[in-house]
Amino acid sequence: MRVRWLRLLFFALIVRPVVGIVFGLNVRHRERIPRAGPAIVVANHNSHLDTLVLMSLFPLPTLPKLHPVAAMDYFMRSKALAWFSLNIIGIIPIERGAREKGVDPLVGPSEALGRGELVILFPEGTRGEPEHLATFKKGVSFLAERNASVPAIPIFMRGVGRSLPKGAAIPVPLFLDVFVGKPVYWKGNRDAYMRELRAAVEKLAGEGQPRQWA
Repeated sequence: MRVRWLRLLFFALIVRPVVGIVFGLNVRHRERIPRAGPAIVVANHNSHLDTLVLMSLFPLPTLPKLHPVAAMDYFMRSKALAWFSLNIIGIIPIERGAREKGVDPLVGPSEALGRGELVILFPEGTRGEPEHLATFKKGVSFLAERNASVPAIPIFMRGVGRSLPKGAAIPVPLFLDVFVGKPVYWKGNRDAYMRELRAAVEKLAGEGQPRQWA
């Protein structure tokens, strides 16, 4: 119970004020953000700030059921970071190269969806260059196939990668724009699902100045 309150206080007193006031967050189509699960939240990935920006969009009561999928080798590399990542951020750790080791990487996210929770996924897999949308990996399509009735909510974030790009340690205050798309549902074909999901994120990215695609 104490940890739950620490998580709520961290987001209420630190994350939300910093994201909303210091950076100046503008959200387009906020009404499309799910207030309950199950749902898969899919977004572009340019910065370590991405997860906190996304989580700040959701109502505080949603936090206990909101889980970003994150790389185990990075976020579990020390006891202190592992505790913070698991208990305050609420990550679902995924081992890179798990399939090659005979481990199913989708057990954690699928179980969370089965409990009616919200899972945040970055289909690019790793942080890319600011304002550049890299190739999507197909893991999200396997998760969608297992949870066929669960919608994927596409989101595009602009400005986060320039505020804290890969390799930087201190964020620069910049205006951040977040565009929320309409739900994408599994229709029985992985390639078609990935094309639809990619197109949805590209459409959101196109709301403004042109972007570069991989």
